[in-house]
Amino acid sequence: MLSLEALTFDNAQAALAQGCAAVSAGETEFDLGGVKAADSSALALMLAWQRRAQGQGRSLKFINVPANVDALAKLYGVDGLLGRA
Repeated sequence: MLSLEALTFDNAQAALAQGCAAVSAGETEFDLGGVKAADSSALALMLAWQRRAQGQGRSLKFINVPANVDALAKLYGVDGLLGRA
């Protein structure tokens, strides 16, 4: 299970590893409700996790995405690439 309070440049490497481990363990839904700080790194992480899941024949669903990340995804035109519950 993914358990992160931040998805920022400062913790991107650790967050990437934790998310990839969750995907490898079979996780298909990431609840981002506990994320209190997020920047554009969050989008890169979400896309990387989604690619990892797709490489294993699955898709991820993201729920409780922070509003600023959701707005960035729409602004950058990648919201359609992110599974949304």
